Amino acid sequence: MTLEEYYKHYLSLHQNKWCRRLHALGQLMTILFMATAIVKGFYLLLFLSPFVVYPFAWSGHYFFEKNQPAAFTHPICAKVCDWMMLRDIIKGKIKW
Repeated sequence: MTLEEYYKHYLSLHQNKWCRRLHALGQLMTILFMATAIVKGFYLLLFLSPFVVYPFAWSGHYFFEKNQPAAFTHPICAKVCDWMMLRDIIKGKIKW
């Protein structure tokens, strides 16, 4: 499966606007976390940055989508698609 094919599947798991909003919030918090770690000089905390989004994203799946997060089965592809979805939200391709 190509990344584009997987992204289509990933988007099918994110049809609820509140789930997408929580994902976007989680991604923005990841950026804030990383920036803070760099500014404060806590570089080892950068290893935790891939996990910042999970409480936001997983609560979106649990409370709104009622499905299993893609990260449970394809964590790396799901992480890449998190950023792709944020990009598409920012560009206005996906409503949030």
